[in-house]
Amino acid sequence: MNEEKIIQLPEPTLRRLPWYLAYVNMLRTQNVEYVSSTQISRQINVDASQIAKDLSFLNIKGKTRIGYQVENLAVTLSNFLGFHNDHTAFIIGTGSLGSALIQDSGLMQYGLHIVAGFDVNPDIVGKNICGVPIYHISELAERQRQYNAAIGILTVPVEHAQESADLLSAGGLRAIWNFTPYRIKASEHVVIQNTSIYAHLAVMYNRINGNR
Repeated sequence: MNEEKIIQLPEPTLRRLPWYLAYVNMLRTQNVEYVSSTQISRQINVDASQIAKDLSFLNIKGKTRIGYQVENLAVTLSNFLGFHNDHTAFIIGTGSLGSALIQDSGLMQYGLHIVAGFDVNPDIVGKNICGVPIYHISELAERQRQYNAAIGILTVPVEHAQESADLLSAGGLRAIWNFTPYRIKASEHVVIQNTSIYAHLAVMYNRINGNR
């Protein structure tokens, strides 16, 4: 049986595609039928030629003087980005950030289904957050056999980041979404996506100071 070939896009393009999707989804609610790259460009401040190039990676082409069909563009982008698929995930560390992510129902709209959380705090272990069970970290391997999660979300204190990543990698999870400022390492088959709030704060503070 032939498997569908996965298109590997440049990372900057991948980061821009959700911007396009958010805008065309808004147009769908307004019953707009067509949109041009120039119109998208005005709204999200990305050059129109770059938008057209990004969409061409997905073989999305607009009609001359008309633009892109909004409904088709939204569906194609969402399907490619995997937002319509169910990606099961564990959260490691269910403090303020971890629990907030569990309670964020918006993540489900983008295909992220958090099925369990893990912690060491006896005040949290054994409880539920929005229906999501919280287990002791020592149960991770057992629960992975139960849930077969694909993604591990790290929201632990920095000193526990690498050991938690090691557990996720050993447990067979395929990707780690790292919210800690620590640059974790994992086996080569594990995808790592770093989203350090503190790094973004550092850039923002620097730019604020530079604009004084």
